[in-house]
Amino acid sequence: MTRGESTTTLGFLIFPGFPMSCLTSAIEPLRAANEISGQAAFDWKLIGETGARVESSAHIWFDPDRALADDLELDYLFLLSGPLARFETPRPSNGRLRSLSRHGVRVGGVSGGVFPLARSGLLAGHRCSVHWCYAAAFAAEFPDHPVEDDVIIIDRDRLTVSGAAAVFDLMLGLIDARLGEEVTTEVACWFQHPLMRGQGVRQKVPTLRRESTSDMLPPSVAEAIRIFGDHIEDPVNVDDVAQLVGLSPRQLERNFKTATGQSPSRYYRNLRMNAARQLVLYSNDSMARIAAAVGYGATAPLVRQYRRAFGATPQQDRQKINLFRVERNRPIPS
Repeated sequence: MTRGESTTTLGFLIFPGFPMSCLTSAIEPLRAANEISGQAAFDWKLIGETGARVESSAHIWFDPDRALADDLELDYLFLLSGPLARFETPRPSNGRLRSLSRHGVRVGGVSGGVFPLARSGLLAGHRCSVHWCYAAAFAAEFPDHPVEDDVIIIDRDRLTVSGAAAVFDLMLGLIDARLGEEVTTEVACWFQHPLMRGQGVRQKVPTLRRESTSDMLPPSVAEAIRIFGDHIEDPVNVDDVAQLVGLSPRQLERNFKTATGQSPSRYYRNLRMNAARQLVLYSNDSMARIAAAVGYGATAPLVRQYRRAFGATPQQDRQKINLFRVERNRPIPS
């Protein structure tokens, strides 16, 4: 295998508790592209904040090739982490990220990696992709950041990706730009990857029926769910939503149960509870603040509904997740 004249070098900055699947989904298509093309078109480096060993969410340890402060010659740098990841020394490490960006490195975040990327200030003024299971927590911490449901968002020199399958798609896009469609197709076929998604493809979000996702719903139900999602903090009446989507309350009830297995009111309540759980697990907000964020005027009714939904109180859930956090970086299981 020969080294190409314009080898593209990618760095993966891994935080304690990072999702290992996102790392392997990024590296494996690049490795295959090199083998298929017979050249080192891509190179990659694992980077840690200090260079010390890093434990993934799967409890497998990785030895970084470089520390963040080292002399890094990169074309891209992707942050991989859980949503609670923070630098041990935020000021110099965030400054280092900004310096790399100023010197032409394209910076991105994968899955929970958008959180430390946003905390660094490098997402200011950029659209970004946030995994649906982190959307409420991200909006609470970064209310001014424009967020979209697409699996991949490339906004100038910022690349954000919702999860492992999406980062595989992003790498296929890099392979296509560097080596062409034929190599890209063969890489996808190696891994039995059915298609390459780019920008403009929405995330699949599970409904309450195991066999369906949000993109498979009837238009009236999908529109009702969109309205519910836009009114987590300021709840709307289900009858009013039925009118907005052009159905009677009874028709909406029937369509909802057929499509999701739940009534609209129960679906809406669970949607609010899922948003509450994101804030319980991925933020340090008080219970009163969380209750207000999901449309409850007091904590007591929130706690009752939360216990019914998840079998534990918000305080118990938060205490349990704290057992998995490590000091300072506080990663959570992915």
